[in-house]
Amino acid sequence: MTSLIHEETVFVSDKTDQAEIFKEIASKLLDANLVTEDYLDHLIEREENYPTALPLSPINPSLPNIAIPHTESEFVKDTRIVPVKLKQSVTFKNMILPDEDVDVSFLFMILNNDEKEQAGLLQNVMDFINRQDSEELIDFFKLDDPHKIYEFLKQRF
Repeated sequence: MTSLIHEETVFVSDKTDQAEIFKEIASKLLDANLVTEDYLDHLIEREENYPTALPLSPINPSLPNIAIPHTESEFVKDTRIVPVKLKQSVTFKNMILPDEDVDVSFLFMILNNDEKEQAGLLQNVMDFINRQDSEELIDFFKLDDPHKIYEFLKQRF
């Protein structure tokens, strides 16, 4: 199986708002020919209708919250997971309780050009988190060097 994580699509963002983060990452993904021109609009729209924030405090109260933004396959040209470390936490809506705000500091953006894979990719992210030692995971989420983030994920994802 080819890796779902590629070093050239591991990002660190200092943007402070969801739309700005999405614009920044979508632009880089478009430049890399991984998404279509329409990707950004559909990503934003899908996040509004189907929030993707996931609190990790039930696993360990010291863990940051994550979000797993994605959109339909027709706007995506490859299948991969795009990790994005946020230098400042940004408010997303809770995946399970959509009225609840969650401060998120790490994104696992899913690019998926095969609709059948969506649930599987989401499960991959959750399996990765559940498999890690809590202390190592806490250290991982503190990393803000894309290369170090990639190296950790390459070994463990």
